[in-house]
Amino acid sequence: MITFLAFLFVLGALILVHELGHFALAKALRIKVLTFSFGFGPKILKGRRGETEYALSLLPLGGYVKMLGEEPDEEIPHEERDRSFTHRPLWQRALVVAAGPFSNLLFSSLIFALLLYAGVPRLLPVIGGVVKGYPAHQAGLREGDRILSIDGQRILYWEDLLEIIPKSGGRPLRFVIERQGRVFSLLIAPRAARAKNIFGEEVQFYQIGVTPRGDATTVRHPPLESIGLGFKQTLAVSELVIASIYKILKGVISAKAVGGPIMIAQLAGKEARKGIQRLLSFTAIVSVNLGLLNLFPIPILDGGHLALFGLQAIIRRPLDPRKLEVVQKIGLMLIVAIMLLAFYNDILRIWGTGR
Repeated sequence: MITFLAFLFVLGALILVHELGHFALAKALRIKVLTFSFGFGPKILKGRRGETEYALSLLPLGGYVKMLGEEPDEEIPHEERDRSFTHRPLWQRALVVAAGPFSNLLFSSLIFALLLYAGVPRLLPVIGGVVKGYPAHQAGLREGDRILSIDGQRILYWEDLLEIIPKSGGRPLRFVIERQGRVFSLLIAPRAARAKNIFGEEVQFYQIGVTPRGDATTVRHPPLESIGLGFKQTLAVSELVIASIYKILKGVISAKAVGGPIMIAQLAGKEARKGIQRLLSFTAIVSVNLGLLNLFPIPILDGGHLALFGLQAIIRRPLDPRKLEVVQKIGLMLIVAIMLLAFYNDILRIWGTGR
């Protein structure tokens, strides 16, 4: 039940935010919105407020905003031409289309900001274990030692070590250590090691052979700082998502890594059991994925529409409706193929864990 409810929360929030982006900007530009639907297919519930019909449809794996004049062959009353989507300037149409994915990116930034403002746990740079034979052991570091700085750079949290030591290139580093109230310095040269990164690639990094003791503190950021850090976190996740997609296309990461709604549901349930903060963080990460994937120049997706608008701006004339229809069909086939791959991988994961 937790998994189901967590999945509904994540999926519902992301679909709603995405479609609200299209809807809000269309309304702001006075484009007539005929339908706002949560879900696809037959309408289960519907109601009308003003000129817009609001609906809950059968298939909850998406949603749509239908605007007047969105279809190429749609008949538009003369008195409403100025409110139709197709008769608006190209830049306005592009903004309405882009509003969906950018709403997802903004939503993720706000979630990250909220979490940072509420407070996030951070590991302190207190040593818990020292591996025998490694540089830290040879230099005399012990359990309970606290690292204050490295080469003059102040160390506040354990993650600061991970920014400096692995990238040191093996050159000796000056550590300032606090041990039972006494402060002293040591020169330690990290040792080269090889391991696989998150993409499964073998890379070289440097280490001194220490593990954290587990001491942690909750760090809260002021509101404005939280907002800035929230956008920074969204940018960092975006870079990781783009790198992952590139690695999949390059063949570094197997296509088996592609997941669909079933995997999202499983992960949502897993994170929900760890607390609301973990579920919100997961929601923000999925929101980044949804926003970026929708910006890919694949017909049917928002990015595909933006690419066609860009082409239309270059050639300075409307695109041939017949050619557009062919392009849309190709895009639909591609999206269906990706969805089938995702569902296939999800089923294989369930079958594999169930044996």
